[in-house]
Amino acid sequence: MTSTPPLTILAMPKPFHGHIGIIQRNAITSWTKLRPRPEIMLFGTEEGAAACAADLGLVHIPEVARNQHGTPLLADIFALAEERTTHDTLAYVNADIILPAAFTVGVEKTRQAFPNFLAVGRRTNLNVREPIDFTNGWEAELKERTRREGQLESYTGIDFFVFRRGTYRDVPPLAIGRVWFDQWCIKYARKKGLPVIDLTPFVPIVHQLHDYDHVAGGRQWVYSGPEADENLVFYGEKPHTYTILSATHELTPSGQLHRLFFRREAVALREILWKIFVEKTFSLRKRLGLSGRA
Repeated sequence: MTSTPPLTILAMPKPFHGHIGIIQRNAITSWTKLRPRPEIMLFGTEEGAAACAADLGLVHIPEVARNQHGTPLLADIFALAEERTTHDTLAYVNADIILPAAFTVGVEKTRQAFPNFLAVGRRTNLNVREPIDFTNGWEAELKERTRREGQLESYTGIDFFVFRRGTYRDVPPLAIGRVWFDQWCIKYARKKGLPVIDLTPFVPIVHQLHDYDHVAGGRQWVYSGPEADENLVFYGEKPHTYTILSATHELTPSGQLHRLFFRREAVALREILWKIFVEKTFSLRKRLGLSGRA
């Protein structure tokens, strides 16, 4: 394996306060453990970002274009990253995501298979309250804990985006950390005819659960506030039109790339059948003692 960093990881962390500060430090430290070690860029003037970058030997880019609400814009992060790095592969990763060693392996397998691509991943949620001890064996311990306690997010839980430099051009003013910017990224790749690879089975990422106190309007602002509404307009689709289900390929647990067909349609059919044969018959099955519940 080459000693040259295979990619540049981009992140726009929140202020490093309290619990959010702990889990962001956990996440970003995990990125420094990847081999070969990637270049890591932290953006923004949020409190603690510069100190974290200095402590871990990262690149810090303080000035980022923001919308009228003060939220950083995806377009400027992508543009600044391309100006500052010479690496041909970029990865935007949410700053609360712990990446396993398999991440760089999965990215390299994808790079070898496709000249241009978008690789994405679905998160597993885990309640982490404390700093992680990144000594020998930390990843195996976390994997076992995730197996016991973690819950895989739905197909809308997309937390990293890996792509070749030059992929994203004419990016609308999407606000980072608000809904729909992630689905726009997938839409853009599909519209350009790029393969979209779901790395989830091969790369089990951990999302450290948190509240939304870092946002003035809380969770409501993130998911249904004015910035979410603006992002939906820029997205230009009905909600959840482009998700993990829009992937064209999947990297299997054994590391094989598998072509996907009719994935979204298959899930939609299962949901319809569930409603018809499970939800709508629950009362009858309960009366007959067939509900499966005590």
